[in-house]
Amino acid sequence: MEKIGEVQKHATRGIFFISGFGAATWAPLVPVLRERLNIGEDILGMLLLCIGLGSLFMMPIAGSLSARIGCRKFLTGASILLVVLLLALCKLPTLQTVIPAIIIFGAIMGGIDVVMNIQAIIVEKALKKRIMSGTHALWSVGGFAGAGLFGVWVGMLGLTPFQSTLIAAVIMLIILAKCSKYLLSYGGEKSGQLIAIPRGIVIFIGIVSLISFLVEGAIMDWSGVFLTVTKGFDISKAGAGFATFSAAMVLMRFLGDNLVQALGQKLIVLGGCVVAFTGFMLLIFADSQILMYAGFFLIGIGSANIVPVFYSLLGKQKVMPVNMAVPAMSTLGYLGGLMGPASIGFVAHLTSLYTSFAMLAGLIILQIFIASYIYRQI
Repeated sequence: MEKIGEVQKHATRGIFFISGFGAATWAPLVPVLRERLNIGEDILGMLLLCIGLGSLFMMPIAGSLSARIGCRKFLTGASILLVVLLLALCKLPTLQTVIPAIIIFGAIMGGIDVVMNIQAIIVEKALKKRIMSGTHALWSVGGFAGAGLFGVWVGMLGLTPFQSTLIAAVIMLIILAKCSKYLLSYGGEKSGQLIAIPRGIVIFIGIVSLISFLVEGAIMDWSGVFLTVTKGFDISKAGAGFATFSAAMVLMRFLGDNLVQALGQKLIVLGGCVVAFTGFMLLIFADSQILMYAGFFLIGIGSANIVPVFYSLLGKQKVMPVNMAVPAMSTLGYLGGLMGPASIGFVAHLTSLYTSFAMLAGLIILQIFIASYIYRQI
């Protein structure tokens, strides 16, 4: 096994950036795909569901694959395939060709998500210092950069979606070329188990992750509706809530490693839950715009480091090997991301968005109790 140092840490952050950049490059291609195939919202919704299905198929087996071939081979091969698929999805002419490509695209994204976190946990454990929060921050930076550059290339320079995606692909491949050789040649313990099924304390860690991803997905998809329909904001400010939440997440994740080192992970998690709960109370009960934005900011600040801290905690539990625990936790978290928007909409349809957001606040209280139990066990 190779010696792990700062260069492996930077390589890990590079892969997180590539993943976020790739996801942001895909997002603006969705309306382009809809227009090229001339499909309605119902068919488009099923296509997007195929991404989730692909991810849910790959995530539970990605850990065993990383143990067999190593993080380097998996992440390098998957990142190259991700680039190829992004370019292909700009050109594929029929629904019959797009469906398998999108399923594979979702599988690749899910696999990268699992294995890059396995890499991060191994590197953090070897370095004996916190890197997880800053590493996750690089995913968000990649997302912001990808979304912003696509707007510049298409909106200001007049490039076609394929041309802008091609530029993004080149950027991703250049970063990958710099990082690939410093990724780990191994990826956890080899075992006869193929599918990661959570057990013991990993189940509870996965539930904490599920709640965090559910909250994040709900804020992403419903914050605009909450501000404009429920609170009466102008439509031009529909994206302000999620933008404030995202900015707070990135800021806190860049600060997170030092804060966890100084204050301890338990205080960061439990205190973060209290801060996020306070943010939801502001959203539900406050009327001024400033307090609304403060609410989204507090939710972002409080939520930012919960998932990174619990990924780190997987390196300390003894119930499952790391390369099995990470996909188990990731799969549960991803289920939360898929469930969030739909469950919020269902509850809002039966009652109101106020009730839906109150439900999210209640889940954060539940998160406090589960997290407290986890810390008593580990």
